[in-house]
Amino acid sequence: MPKKIVLAYSGGLDTSVILGWLQDQGYDVHCVYVDLGQPCEDREAIMQKAHDCGAVSARLVDVQEELCRDFAFPVLQWQAKYESIYLLGTSIARPLIAKAQIDIAREFQADTVAHGATGKGNDQCRFEITFSALAPDLKILAPWRDASFRDRFPGRTEMIEYCKEHSIDVEASASKPYSMDRNLWHISYEAGILEDPWFDPTTPENRSMYKLTVDPMLAPDEAQYLELEFDQGNCVAIDGKRGNPAEIIRSLNTTAGKHGIGRVDLVENRFVGMKSRGVYETPGGTILLHGHRQLETLTMDRDLMHLRDSLIPRYAELIYNGFWYAPEREALQALIDQSQQKVSGIVLHQF
Repeated sequence: MPKKIVLAYSGGLDTSVILGWLQDQGYDVHCVYVDLGQPCEDREAIMQKAHDCGAVSARLVDVQEELCRDFAFPVLQWQAKYESIYLLGTSIARPLIAKAQIDIAREFQADTVAHGATGKGNDQCRFEITFSALAPDLKILAPWRDASFRDRFPGRTEMIEYCKEHSIDVEASASKPYSMDRNLWHISYEAGILEDPWFDPTTPENRSMYKLTVDPMLAPDEAQYLELEFDQGNCVAIDGKRGNPAEIIRSLNTTAGKHGIGRVDLVENRFVGMKSRGVYETPGGTILLHGHRQLETLTMDRDLMHLRDSLIPRYAELIYNGFWYAPEREALQALIDQSQQKVSGIVLHQF
């Protein structure tokens, strides 16, 4: 009987090659595309591509609202930023993808899950810690840490050639200037030319890299005012118009992005032991974080705020490293849920 495996699938170069390679290893592959709000992608075409490339099944799972409600908003209530800068957009997405994979694995009685994260980044940890926390019985296959996979595909050139040989349609070049990851909460850029700390993505010739925010120097000179309404620490309305968390974030991304808000550029300390430069855009989240903090100054007990603030580095580190489903993270979340009971009101922003 063929072995069953569930692959986190995007339809890009890496997961397209991994899908074929897994079949070569004798697996029946079930692909899952987790919709986190990635823009400008034809979801149905990606599902069809998976089927055309031999997947036994291909499932689209929309988790945009769950990402915002159950992951991004709790991070906001904590005022959590890794190393005081990074708003954890990729960090919260990976456990959610892994959770969706587990659900599909249970449905199809698969005993193995696979991801396309490399062996030098944090994402492998975020996926695998989640798998181990929620489904310790499942086996984990990480192709980029498999010697036979690396021998077969030492670089992008070999992967592109494999796709040509197997008539797999991918848009890829042998080299990328940088890697990019986007969801409804944020967009991140890393690697490639960004590994040069002197490379400046804000110059006129490079600023096209940014997708969510305009250059602050080109932002409108006229101020804009915005009212954010919070209920127990969660934003529930913009200028009196109520919306769910995904609608709130989508709207604020557009508004704040027009004003060049939400860019950060840092060298961060990865869980795996190396330093890495990351450039991030989180326009809506930046506005929400600032408004939430301003409201807390009026509504939150002093000593409770100081206690929470002293724990922010630990909470942010847990999430950054992939421990979303760890008992200590859940215990800390219970603390913040209690602390937010009186954090309700309206904040007026000028930007």
